Amino acid sequence: MMAAALAGGVTALLFTVLAVVFFVSRRVNERGERQVSRRLRALGASGPGPRELLRRETLSGLPWFHSLLSRMNWTSRLQALLRQAGAPGNPGLYVLASLLLWMAGFYIVLIAAGSFLAALPTGLVLGWLPFWWVRRRRTKRMDAFQRQLPEALDLIARALRAGHTFDGGMRMVVDEFADPIGPEFGQTLDEINFGAHVDEALRGLLDRVDCPDLKFFVVSVNIQRETGGNLAEIIGNIASLVRERFKLLGKVQVLSAEGRLSAMILLALPFLIAVVIQFLNPDYMTDLFVKPMGRMLLGGALVSMGTGALIIRRMIRIKV
Repeated sequence: MMAAALAGGVTALLFTVLAVVFFVSRRVNERGERQVSRRLRALGASGPGPRELLRRETLSGLPWFHSLLSRMNWTSRLQALLRQAGAPGNPGLYVLASLLLWMAGFYIVLIAAGSFLAALPTGLVLGWLPFWWVRRRRTKRMDAFQRQLPEALDLIARALRAGHTFDGGMRMVVDEFADPIGPEFGQTLDEINFGAHVDEALRGLLDRVDCPDLKFFVVSVNIQRETGGNLAEIIGNIASLVRERFKLLGKVQVLSAEGRLSAMILLALPFLIAVVIQFLNPDYMTDLFVKPMGRMLLGGALVSMGTGALIIRRMIRIKV
């Protein structure tokens, strides 16, 4: 009973801290946006709203916690991951959420099952969920950026052929395309309009976006600005190259679909058979969980399945 009360108290405390930090961060961000809007109106500037201009990367409300995180190297990588994912909040918010989920899962399983060996991996899995969500969101956003890139490059090439400037072509992309390529190009264009050099602004775009095909565009623009050439033709050729790469990637995915399906079936089959046997004859598999030799065999089987899954993944994962 005391352990349950302690677990509930710790979970409630962490949840309260997380809620307070999130509320304070939003209030501080809104106040900062109002200040930016007031200064822009005083200068007579027009353009995107302050939400796109203002970047809050600190954990407002808990400066000591932000100071502690800023001393760690992995927080910069987490911040870059949040930018690429377009996720709200800051690294400290996700660290607190991870701690909350870890503590809750650990104590709940520890109290329910009474096993430390079962509670520890459960807590670790739950603690990883916020970072898994960010990585999944980042992957989806970067994939969407790659799908939009050929059309955006074609639009810039057509704008250049029609007599518009490079900045004018990028402005058309900002106006015509949705997230993620529209806002990302919009931030690059804002940096150029506020005095940043084109090369520097494009390098910033590369830092914010993890897209290998974008490097061809940035390098080509930088080289053309130094040596000259037909920029519209260069950008059009890059768009065609990206489309052909997507076609090849689609063919590779079709050819490797059989391998992926086989891997899913082979990995799921032992667990499905174990569930069926446990349902039909519960005593048949008791020795695997009770006797030391059974546990050793069960662990060896899991290790073998994990090794096989990694090998199959390497076989069917073909980079294009």
